[in-house]
Amino acid sequence: MSAPDERPEVTAAPAGRDPSRADRDPSPAGRDPAPAGRDPAPAGPGPSHGLLAGRTVVVTAAAGTGIGFAAARRCAEEGARLVVSDRHEQRLETAAHRLHELTGERPLAVPCDVTDGAQIDRLMDAAAEEFGGIDVLINNAGLGGTAGVADMTDHQWDTVLAVTLTGTFKATRSVLRHMLPAGRGVIVNNASVIGWRAQRGQAHYAAAKAGVMALTRCSALDVAPHGVRVNAVAPSIAMHPHLARVTSDELLADLSSREAFGRAAEPWEVANVMVFLASDYSSYMTGEVVSVSSQHA
Repeated sequence: MSAPDERPEVTAAPAGRDPSRADRDPSPAGRDPAPAGRDPAPAGPGPSHGLLAGRTVVVTAAAGTGIGFAAARRCAEEGARLVVSDRHEQRLETAAHRLHELTGERPLAVPCDVTDGAQIDRLMDAAAEEFGGIDVLINNAGLGGTAGVADMTDHQWDTVLAVTLTGTFKATRSVLRHMLPAGRGVIVNNASVIGWRAQRGQAHYAAAKAGVMALTRCSALDVAPHGVRVNAVAPSIAMHPHLARVTSDELLADLSSREAFGRAAEPWEVANVMVFLASDYSSYMTGEVVSVSSQHA
């Protein structure tokens, strides 16, 4: 477990592995070959349909090689005015440069540690000042680790909850100060199938992700009268280069074999569901947690 000032912000962790190892660098994916006889991953997300054209989207923990970067890229490809953040400034700058290369538009990049309320407020204020408001927030930041309950330290528990659950709450509260007066907005949270399921060594991470699910449902009811929607995605395993580097082939094969398609998701496949939830195509959905996996419970 990292010390607080070195804490990585990560995306939802697949069941059966150590999330502190695998999703520290949320971007476009590496490919997980499908076992023989199973469905391969599609070649890519396909053409843009302008689902987020003209909308300002803020994505937390958007640097690296996983769901956060993929979500930022897909939002930009769908026409969004993009704001990306991460606590790692150098990685954030690299991600912003790469997004410029891929989409032709450079996003506004604002460093932010989601455990610090003042930094979150500066992120939201910068986005609103630059673009005249905030239409969508994608709460992607999260932190994992592996420890049995009897051996888990207060620090391990506190740091996972601080980033994954409390960080999501703080960012939600901050962006609502902009969305509620405007009478519109969408929040998309990144949960995990482990929020529904028991798994050894994951009490802190599972509790945090289950909390994100509960926060999604309750906050959705709070803000519905103000024209704001809140939903979440719950991925299991999403393949990207960093995960492939730090996880054994045997474990990846085992985890992938549990999925209906016999393979891990590509990060952009999770990001596509986020885009859907952020768009008007989901205009009557709020308080929902959508499983991006065959694994639900």
